[in-house]
Amino acid sequence: MTTVPTHVYDSSGKFLGVFIPSQFWDQLDKNVKQVLRTANPVPKPIKEPLDDWETLKQIWDFPYPVDTDVQCSLCGNMTDNWEGDEPRKFILKAANIGGLVSFECCRCHARIRKNHFKDAIEVACTPQST
Repeated sequence: MTTVPTHVYDSSGKFLGVFIPSQFWDQLDKNVKQVLRTANPVPKPIKEPLDDWETLKQIWDFPYPVDTDVQCSLCGNMTDNWEGDEPRKFILKAANIGGLVSFECCRCHARIRKNHFKDAIEVACTPQST
């Protein structure tokens, strides 16, 4: 058995990784895992005001059905049902009983605002503020 790391390639010569013999891995394991955790942190859970959204849906008195479609006019990102997307394409940022619903586009971070009025929905999209 080899005692030095071995570079591993696929059949077309593409570099795949490094094989490290077990006697060295025991010494490197903890440090390598720490480096990988730092380079690839666990994503933070998405915090959305879903209770506010549910409250709006419960008191919905507009003459049209609850709308779940969202479209970003800046980058073209779109969905028919933001609630069902996995992973999310849009993050709910705000919802209130007055009919204002706001989203952040996961692609370009623009803000999409939907104002629900009795006879129409007004949509506005603004770029991410710097």
